[in-house]
Amino acid sequence: MVGSTTSNAPFGRMLTAMVTPMDENGDVDYDGAARLATYLVDEQRNDGLIVSGTTGESPTTSDAEKDQLLRTVLDAVGDRATVIAGVGTNDTRHSTELARAAERAGAHALLAVTPYYSKPPQEGLLRHFTMIADATELPIMLYDIPGRTGVPIASETLVRLAEHPRIIANKDAKDDLGASSWVMERTDLAYYCGTDMLNLPLLSVGAAGFVSVVGHIVGGDLHDMIDAYEAGDVARALAIHRRLTPVYTGIFRTQGVITVKAVLNMFGLPGGVVRTPLADASGELQALLREDLAAAGVKGPIGLAPHQAVPASAVGVERLTEGSA
Repeated sequence: MVGSTTSNAPFGRMLTAMVTPMDENGDVDYDGAARLATYLVDEQRNDGLIVSGTTGESPTTSDAEKDQLLRTVLDAVGDRATVIAGVGTNDTRHSTELARAAERAGAHALLAVTPYYSKPPQEGLLRHFTMIADATELPIMLYDIPGRTGVPIASETLVRLAEHPRIIANKDAKDDLGASSWVMERTDLAYYCGTDMLNLPLLSVGAAGFVSVVGHIVGGDLHDMIDAYEAGDVARALAIHRRLTPVYTGIFRTQGVITVKAVLNMFGLPGGVVRTPLADASGELQALLREDLAAAGVKGPIGLAPHQAVPASAVGVERLTEGSA
């Protein structure tokens, strides 16, 4: 039956676009990545993880780093969570190479973002995504985020892409509920909300679940929101949404990688630094983040509120307490 509903969730319902932990020199912290992936799945109740998406700083990691990171996360949680490899670039040939490498590494699925900067026409998008889908036997989640890429995947193009047997989902960050509804009525694409503030609204028009950034911090709460909505307890889902509003606001005060890594560092979880051209969170931003988290009642994995001191042995804490992150 055409027309996706919340029962169509091929990758699970609650997924997080995982940051790539790095050490103080900016090198990928693979041990930290394994620990973070385990935390996100076992403690934050994520059904799946996106590895090497934009939140994973994919534009500044090498192909070799992407491959080792994917294998690390698969080893850590691949037996109990869906692991999706980000393979999107603005070079179709490069994306197909990354797709084949991810398949060889054992990825469960692929995430392909709209080619950025080039501003291709819709026919170019159709060819780009089709070539990626034809490159492997893995299922594909598209990623439609025109605010970053400069070009939306038009609704009509999404309908055409949905005809491909391996293009089965869309991470929707277009922020147009009307357009999303139109496509869901006409296809079996599983829609995953890619804009955290719109998680509940998109769920209400048929989304399968979320690909979240704040899922690093409140994944369990988001899972509760989905469970409540699925059970028909819309009032409880709405209450969770409203309680988490300060988190949504805080994490997106600037680029989400920056703020998420700052919070992970606050709580002694693997995060570390960001690579340029991004810049680590200032002391002022960290103070605001602590206020945002406190407003939502968020506590860290060791029971610490964001305003409390974190042990100096925790990852990245010395940098945070010095205000030099």
